[in-house]
Amino acid sequence: MNLQRVRCVGGGLVSAPATVSNRGGMRRSVLPGSRAVVRCAYVVGVVARAVLVTPLSGPLARFGKAGASALALWADRSGVSLEVIDAYPSAASAIRAAEAKRPDVLFGPYGSGPALAAAAASKGVVWNHGGATARLARPAYPRVVNGESPAYGYLAAVLETLVAEGLGEGSEVVIMHVDTGFGREVAEGAAMAARRLGLLRRSVTFRPGRARDVLAQVPAGDVLLSAGSFDDDIAIAQWGSERRWRAVGLVAAGVDDLRHAIGDRVERLYGPCQWFDDGTDHPADGPNSAWFSQCYRDANGTEPPYPAAAAFAAGVVWQRCVKEAGTVESLPVLAASQRLDTTTLFGRFRVDPVTGVQTGHQIRVVRWRDGQRVLVDRPRRQM
Repeated sequence: MNLQRVRCVGGGLVSAPATVSNRGGMRRSVLPGSRAVVRCAYVVGVVARAVLVTPLSGPLARFGKAGASALALWADRSGVSLEVIDAYPSAASAIRAAEAKRPDVLFGPYGSGPALAAAAASKGVVWNHGGATARLARPAYPRVVNGESPAYGYLAAVLETLVAEGLGEGSEVVIMHVDTGFGREVAEGAAMAARRLGLLRRSVTFRPGRARDVLAQVPAGDVLLSAGSFDDDIAIAQWGSERRWRAVGLVAAGVDDLRHAIGDRVERLYGPCQWFDDGTDHPADGPNSAWFSQCYRDANGTEPPYPAAAAFAAGVVWQRCVKEAGTVESLPVLAASQRLDTTTLFGRFRVDPVTGVQTGHQIRVVRWRDGQRVLVDRPRRQM
C-alpha cells in the first residue's frame, strides 16, 4: 500500500473538539488540549478513513479522550484519516452515525457498557480496544475484534500473585463488587480463581457509588478485593487502610490516578493493569512503549494511561491485518485478525479462534511501594 505524505492545515492547541481539514478535503478530529495533527497521508486513489466512537463527555470521558488522543497519534503516523464521535450519552446512536459515514475501520468506545451497546447496534465490524469484557464473544458478537484481556481476570490475577507470594490454602477472601455487568464479571472471575486456589470466599455487593453504605457489613478476612467505580474503590481503600488485612487488591489500584486521590494510603495496595510501561518491550508490530509514551507526553503533557496504549495498539493491529488481507475491506481484515498472533506495545495479540475473546494478552499485577507501581506478578510463558 503506497502512501503519499501531505501537509494538513492546523497546529498548536485547540480548546474544543474540532475537525482539521487539509487542502485536499481530508478531515481529522482532534480533542481539547491535544495538538492538532500536522501530517497526513493518502492511500493512492483512496483516503484510508477511520472513525472512533468513544466517550468525550460524561463519566467515562477522561479515558475516552485519552484513547482518542492516542489513536490520533497512530492515525498521523500511519496516514489514516480519523474522525471521533462522542459515545455519550448513547453509544448505539453514535455507532449508527459512524457507520453511516462508511469508514474503512470503526473503533469502538472505552468502557464495557458503551462497548456492549455499540456492538449490539453495529451492523459491521467493530474493533474493541476499550471494553474489557468476555461478553463480546461469538456467537452473539461475531464481528467484534477484541484487543484487551477480559475483566474477569482482573482480581483473579491478584489472587494468583498473592498465592505465589505465600497466601495459604484456606485463607479467607472478601470480594466486594458493584452491581453492574463489569462488577459482576470481575467478581465472578475472582470467585472462580479462589475456588481453584483453595481459598474461602465471601461476597459483598453494593450499588454504583454506594460502597460506603455496605462497609459495616463487610466480614473480617485475610484478603480484601474490590471491583467498583473509581470513587467506590477510593472509599474502600480509605476504609481498608484502617483495618488489618493481609492484602488489599483494588481494580483502581492498577492505575496511577489512585495515588493522587488517596496519597500515602496507596502503599502496599495490589492492582491489576492491562498495560505497564517498563521500557523493556520489543514489539513485532509498531513502535515500542518508550516511543509511544514520549509522543503522548509531547501531545498531552501527561503520562499515557492504559486505555491510550490499548487504542494505539488497536490501530497497529488493524494495520497489520490490512497487510495480511491485502485490502481494507472489513470482512477479510476481520478474518486476518482471527489468525493473527503478534505483539505490540500493548503486549501480545491473539484471539480465541472459537469465541473471539482475547487470550494472548496478559493482565499484569502491580503493588504500590514508595509511591510507585511495581510489577509483582510472574509473567506467563508465551505458548
